Amino acid sequence: MKKYIAECLGTFVLTFLGCGTAMFLGCNTPAGVVGTAIAFGLTVVAMAYTIGGISGCHINPAITLGVALSGRMSWKDACGYWVGQVIGGIIAGALLLLLTKVVAAPDLTGGLGTNGVANAGGVWGACLVEVIATFLFVLVVLGTTDSKVGAGNLAGLAIGLTLILVHLVCINLTGTSVNPARSIGPALFAGGAALQDLWVFICAPLVGGALSAAVWKAIAPAK
Repeated sequence: MKKYIAECLGTFVLTFLGCGTAMFLGCNTPAGVVGTAIAFGLTVVAMAYTIGGISGCHINPAITLGVALSGRMSWKDACGYWVGQVIGGIIAGALLLLLTKVVAAPDLTGGLGTNGVANAGGVWGACLVEVIATFLFVLVVLGTTDSKVGAGNLAGLAIGLTLILVHLVCINLTGTSVNPARSIGPALFAGGAALQDLWVFICAPLVGGALSAAVWKAIAPAK
């Protein structure tokens, strides 16, 4: 149970700080894009060294899927992780909505830092962006945390830096999800198009995570 609570906490922190940065910096300027990318990446680094020893710090259903498909965790634990992650994202979305009601700073994203498909050319363009981005991100996670050839204590740093890079590329296309839980929480409270297109940011990252597991199995050295 401690692992699931840790995943809930970590996903809450990631969603709250990452989407909160997007909301109050905005993503329509280079400074806002860079600031938001750094916020997501640094939060992953911080959480990796906070809860990594408890749960492995997935804080992302796509990562959990990749890890489970790679045989590194049981499906029972994967389900527990997914529940914790989604709850953490929802709590963060609720608190972000609350912030918009009690602070003077406006939500510059207009939607609690939710994801969108318009700038990617529509639903299928957004799917393509998210599948590719999540594939690359989760592949780094699987590689750097591999028990034989991984990066050891530096894995958290490598993963966080990769998330920054992914955000720099994708923020102006989809808002960068690569994480269904991070998308679910804010979308539930933003409603509208964000909720209507939410399936894209659930399905596409999961597909990317599954592909990364298949590729890592193919290239990983024999145990």
